[in-house]
Amino acid sequence: MSNDPPPGQPPEDDPFKKPQEPPPSSAGSPYGTPPPGGPPPGGPPGGPPPGGPPPGGPSPGSPYGSPYDSAPPPPPYGGYGGGYGGTDPLAGMPPLAESGRRILARIIDWLIIAVPLALIGIPFDIYTRASEGDNDFGDTVNSFNGGSQLVFQLITIVAYIAYDTVMTAKNGQTVGKKVMKLRVAMLNDGSTPPMNASLIRAVVLWLPALICCACLWPLILLILILVDKPYKQGLHDKAAKTVVVSVPR
Repeated sequence: MSNDPPPGQPPEDDPFKKPQEPPPSSAGSPYGTPPPGGPPPGGPPGGPPPGGPPPGGPSPGSPYGSPYDSAPPPPPYGGYGGGYGGTDPLAGMPPLAESGRRILARIIDWLIIAVPLALIGIPFDIYTRASEGDNDFGDTVNSFNGGSQLVFQLITIVAYIAYDTVMTAKNGQTVGKKVMKLRVAMLNDGSTPPMNASLIRAVVLWLPALICCACLWPLILLILILVDKPYKQGLHDKAAKTVVVSVPR
């Protein structure tokens, strides 16, 4: 008698055989592991009676259970879920950043850029301009010495926007946010903002303050962050559809 496999069936050690999925677990089943040959007629002892559920669906306490018993569990911490028009975008995300820590992070970032710019600005005669009280960008354009102050103004704009854009697009953290254990995340899925969203965020954050509203613009952003519900977004966050969240310590 031959031991060859039946025609049309691959041998057990066929390397091209599709891996078999493991059989579904019987954990949680009201019947447990069925005996060979299937469940006994009429259902297992103590199980639901034969004939199916009663008309109108199972009642509370019925052995048939509830259709909601198999609802999926909520997403784990860090598993971002939901999006615009769906469930809460913050479901499963880390908590929103505290306003005080955001302010400290912004001060750190400002110093990291302002100190080198102060040294670079010496040959551009920026201190003479400051002592004369010329703080308006339009006046600066009309009154530089050989265009040096305009060049420095452009360097300043590029430095702040480029710093914030590149750092945010890299991993959602500037140096200040890294120190304060914060990060910028896209509101819809919690991912690191892409380059275009990071650029929009940086332009709205820095450009008005660097051109004309050095004191007023940061104050407006701070007030909006404090009063905005439920995501604590400034105008720069709303423009880029981002939020600032805490990083697990």
